[in-house]
Amino acid sequence: VMSNAHVVAGAETVTVEVNGESYEASVVSYDPNQDISILAVPADVEKSLREVVRILKPGGRFVFAGEPTSAGNVYARNLSTLTWHLSTSITKLPGLESWRRPQSELDESSRAAALEAVVDLHTFDPEDLERMATNAGAVEVATASEEFTAAMLGWPIRTFEASVPPGRLGWGWAKFAFNSWTTLSWVDANVWRRVVPKGWFYNVMVTGVKPS
Repeated sequence: VMSNAHVVAGAETVTVEVNGESYEASVVSYDPNQDISILAVPADVEKSLREVVRILKPGGRFVFAGEPTSAGNVYARNLSTLTWHLSTSITKLPGLESWRRPQSELDESSRAAALEAVVDLHTFDPEDLERMATNAGAVEVATASEEFTAAMLGWPIRTFEASVPPGRLGWGWAKFAFNSWTTLSWVDANVWRRVVPKGWFYNVMVTGVKPS
């Protein structure tokens, strides 16, 4: 049902099933609306938010999480690109061939990354996201952000993992990656959040309420 709420903005009629009965989506009201990393996709973000507010019941709250910030997108992509070039170049050296994925798989991964860049149309500054949500008719609008140093580590880790054969890194690497990311996430939430602007973090969340 929550997915269909996003489809309505670009469709004339969408039918959804609620408790075994079918209704036209435009006449159905929803309580909370929660989604992860979806606002980067629609062409008109404010129009999409307006549609979300429209279908909420009075007093209903929406939450969108995991949206990329403009600054975060820059350093994440640059770090990923640098890591990819280094990893795929170093694993060409003699003796390191077993660490290199087949070229066809590397090419497919590059195409997938390029497609993601095409699909994700937007990055956000928290203040702009708050403004769009307010213009869409929401009240009690607020943003919060997460992943600063965690993203600076996490993106190179993910990229390196994508460049080597599955299972090659082992359980020790998995524990290192997870523990490092969770530690830096704690530092971000408890230290950097106090001194770093929200727009410098990688992810931004926005919430708002439909007026009663």
